[in-house]
Amino acid sequence: MIDLIWLILFVAGVVTAAFTGRMQAVASAVLGGAETGVALAIALVSVISLWLGLMRIAELGGLVDWLTRCLRPVGRFLYPSVPPDHPAMGSILANMSANILGLGNAATPLGLKAMQELQSLNEDKETASDAMCTLLAINTASITLIPTTVIAVRMQSHSADPTAIVGTTLLATCFGTVAAVILDRLFRAWSKRGRS
Repeated sequence: MIDLIWLILFVAGVVTAAFTGRMQAVASAVLGGAETGVALAIALVSVISLWLGLMRIAELGGLVDWLTRCLRPVGRFLYPSVPPDHPAMGSILANMSANILGLGNAATPLGLKAMQELQSLNEDKETASDAMCTLLAINTASITLIPTTVIAVRMQSHSADPTAIVGTTLLATCFGTVAAVILDRLFRAWSKRGRS
């Protein structure tokens, strides 16, 4: 669906430029944007590699494991239908830890693994379970302590203080996570009421 929206926007822009005689401006913008995108992507590789390297050191140093142990009570509260010793809980907690530390690249495969494990617990294979919906909500709105990608983009844009975003990101992601948990619980209650 999003592909269709982008296609409509692109075609509308080209048609408008053709009728207004501004095709040269569109061509310049397309080529300039592509060049800027490639330059930014190459520049981000070094910064993101640095952050991922630091996070890998933290992971090898036991920070992720420690954080996972600290999150265990939170996991039991958020996912009451998942047995505490089930592999799904381990994947969920590892996903949460990676998201909190800003390791989006590591969090994605952990989230997929958690979904697979949760599907093994799901009685109705055609419908997402409550735990699966909770995981999706928490993963999307996760609290983030170190927004590595945003810091990297700000560094490449020559920001005077690229890490200034850390406090506001932490605040915004905290509010987002709380809202996700509240809405998840409200929808659970609503769906249970609808089933009975």
